[in-house]
Amino acid sequence: MSSRDYEIIDFLGRHAWGEAQRVPVPGDASARRYERLSVNGHRAVLMDSPFDPSTISTYMRKGRLAGNNISAFVCLATALRQRGFGAPDIYAADIERGLVMLEDLGDDLIARVLERQPELEREIYTRAVEVAAAIYRSSFSPDLSAYGTRWQIKAYDFDAFMAETDLFLDWYVEKLETPISQTARNDWLEIWRETLSQTQTAAPGLALRDFHAENLFWRQDKIRLEQIGLIDFQDAVFTHPAYDLVSLLEDARRDVSPDLVAPLIEHFCTCAKIENNQDFQSAYAILGAQRNAKILGIFVRLSKRDNKHQYLDFLPRVRAHFTHDLDHPALVDLKLWIEKHAPSSLVAS
Repeated sequence: MSSRDYEIIDFLGRHAWGEAQRVPVPGDASARRYERLSVNGHRAVLMDSPFDPSTISTYMRKGRLAGNNISAFVCLATALRQRGFGAPDIYAADIERGLVMLEDLGDDLIARVLERQPELEREIYTRAVEVAAAIYRSSFSPDLSAYGTRWQIKAYDFDAFMAETDLFLDWYVEKLETPISQTARNDWLEIWRETLSQTQTAAPGLALRDFHAENLFWRQDKIRLEQIGLIDFQDAVFTHPAYDLVSLLEDARRDVSPDLVAPLIEHFCTCAKIENNQDFQSAYAILGAQRNAKILGIFVRLSKRDNKHQYLDFLPRVRAHFTHDLDHPALVDLKLWIEKHAPSSLVAS
């Protein structure tokens, strides 16, 4: 056994889970590892996330990403639960070793539930947008603490947005199309600077950042806001309220029924107590374009660099979202740039 195996055995033993049956759980695109634990009829999930500060890349730093730092997950989970949201309960944490034992939220990811019961789509998405709106309206201190550790929530600032959109240039465009000149890169930067300035029209609130059907659980036996189980929120930031909404409705992995989108946007705005006006609609399209540009770059990177080729299957859907966003009048300059330098990222009309 490795030294890591001994650390895990020691951690489980110290918290009375030493005899637990351990079953690996399929992971995500991160380096974290998960196991489902069961003993005497009780269940939990082990998160194995050793953190080495030297592994924090320039991109992660600029993008305001927590990486494998479990302080972010533990502090945010605690803060979300304190406000009545469905984040997993933290049963035990060894911050130094990067080990957390947490509540098992089950197997009912929204994406899986809707494969079996598509008739629940309206009910589930209505509840999900209510949760997103309630998170936005909740007050979160930027300085969080829990289990003897601390975490600071950052603002989703221009540098963070550009660190992400540059993934589109560096991976999607340069790997699938042609190299980009420095002049074109400079134009890209200035177009985004002007475009993103149009999103400074609403008070910022907390966005979980990856708020979509593969990161949300449907817990029908719970009450209202707790019906949506939350994971993968360690990279949460303060930003425009449209961000998590567009993350949910322009999902890279599943199609939301088109007839639901406009009513869900309206319902979100009602619950968030903001006006669904031209400024909000512009911000929704801009943040959707930013997010989808990032995702196109990330999915190509996962394939080219990490040999996770399954992510390429999602590119057509993301291109469709990207094309739809770029049709908004607020994005006319960006669309012209894309048509010139990255036409394959668009879906032909």
